[in-house]
Amino acid sequence: MIPPAPLCSEPETIVPSVGDIDLPAEVATDCARPDSAAAASEPASSRAFHIIVVAMGTVAFLYFARPVLLPLFLACVAGMTLKPLIRWMALGHIPPGVSAAVVLSLLVVGTGIGSFQLGRPALLWMNEAPQHMAELRLRVQKLIPRIARFSRAAAAVNNLGASEAEQKLAPTVEVKDGRGTSALVTWTGSLLAGAGETLVVLYLLLASGDLFLQKLVRLMPTLRDKKSAVEISHEIQGNISNYLFSVSLINVGLGALVAGGLYLMAIPNAAMWGMLVAVLNFVPYFGPVAGIILLATVGLLNFDSLWTGLLPPAWYLLLHLLEANFITPVVLGRRFTLNPVVIFVSLIFWTWLWGVPGALLSVPILVSIKVVCDHLPALSPVSELLAS
Repeated sequence: MIPPAPLCSEPETIVPSVGDIDLPAEVATDCARPDSAAAASEPASSRAFHIIVVAMGTVAFLYFARPVLLPLFLACVAGMTLKPLIRWMALGHIPPGVSAAVVLSLLVVGTGIGSFQLGRPALLWMNEAPQHMAELRLRVQKLIPRIARFSRAAAAVNNLGASEAEQKLAPTVEVKDGRGTSALVTWTGSLLAGAGETLVVLYLLLASGDLFLQKLVRLMPTLRDKKSAVEISHEIQGNISNYLFSVSLINVGLGALVAGGLYLMAIPNAAMWGMLVAVLNFVPYFGPVAGIILLATVGLLNFDSLWTGLLPPAWYLLLHLLEANFITPVVLGRRFTLNPVVIFVSLIFWTWLWGVPGALLSVPILVSIKVVCDHLPALSPVSELLAS
């Protein structure tokens, strides 16, 4: 009986056996090449599809679980910042629960006193905001005549086709409360509830010491993984603590210098504007821009000349340039030199995802991702992308 012919009719060169089967070399390469190419292409496409699905699912989860995850993230970042202080108090044989209660009490009292002292002029200014905006418009039209002529030209275009009686008819302004008051009450309640949850979780994290790290180490299968987990945890904690502590000191100093300059310029509530500028400076890129616009508004409202009205934003811009280009790089060093493009994209993403708290958390989250990628060889390309 004649055996069936092989599928690929090339010369048969016998290669060493795999198991109990001897395959010709050319048959193995030529016949198996299409199947291997298809097998290689299909997992690659399916892997990319799975990565996209997981990424989209993670983003959706972070967005819809914001009321639960945001207090946890804020508490974790604050806990990493305050952990060195708890350890320092532990050297004096103070229990972690007592030291955490003392630190949080001082933090809440200090924040409350500062908010009460500086919040009253802020609320007063916000209540008078419509009057300030109308006054600002008149001052800008007076200081820059071209804007006044452009406004009159726009009004004339809007009045085209209207009768003289309709042009003289004063517009009626109707004030409707609508859902504004209820929305404000809901937002305030959500803010207070989130702050309370953050404080409770923060206290538990500080009072528990290194309990979570010990649990994580026990879950690691090998000794190498245990050491890597401890190193990553300590480095993330140290980097975030150093970053936030250093940036806080820099921003407080910046706010004090801005407030001092505004006080010498005879700007009312100079301390309030200095504190607001210091808080805005925590947000990269957008914070300084908002501070410049805010101080330009304050300057134009308090001075009759255009050039003197631009002195407050110019003073802040000068201090910000010195801080961003000289002081911050020297204080933080090269450990926190991240890619500016990545920082900007991260800021936009977390602001869209979680609002203002997300903007404050964008850089600490980026620093944590950078540390993890530095310790995992498989993620070294990501670490290189994040580096400056």
